[in-house]
Amino acid sequence: MRRKSFVLIVLSIVSAVFLSVSMALAADPLKPTSKDKCPVCGMLVHPYTQWSAQIIFKDGTYAFFDGPKDMFKYYLDIPKYNKSKTSADISDIYVTEYYSTKVMKADGVTFVSGSDVMGPMGKELVAITNDKVKTFTSDHKGVKALKFSEVTDADIPDGHMHHMK
Repeated sequence: MRRKSFVLIVLSIVSAVFLSVSMALAADPLKPTSKDKCPVCGMLVHPYTQWSAQIIFKDGTYAFFDGPKDMFKYYLDIPKYNKSKTSADISDIYVTEYYSTKVMKADGVTFVSGSDVMGPMGKELVAITNDKVKTFTSDHKGVKALKFSEVTDADIPDGHMHHMK
């Protein structure tokens, strides 16, 4: 009976440690400060929080972007923008969902290209929850809907700065 109690206590402690470690590995999304600039275009991010995206690295450092388009440019060519990081250093990637403007994990939304919706830098890969993709594509003439892992360089729209009001 004592041995069974001891084993249960040890299992409880081990489970708690694993749970703590797994929770520590997932980074919560951050809020851009007035000083955070997009490493791709140099634009201040805080005026465009309805479009912002972020990559959080395992060491606690991060990069903010004025939209998913620049986040993908960075993600698909990290050494160009940060020689000391690789994709293996990434803890989490977040984007701001178009309709709700909530910050969500990038692998949990769909990115729509070719729509008539413009971000701060023009044409954008718009982050949409999976249940709203058909509505968005129909309402905004979206051309292609992609999961995070499906986006390639060829899917990233070129664009020029679009002054938002």
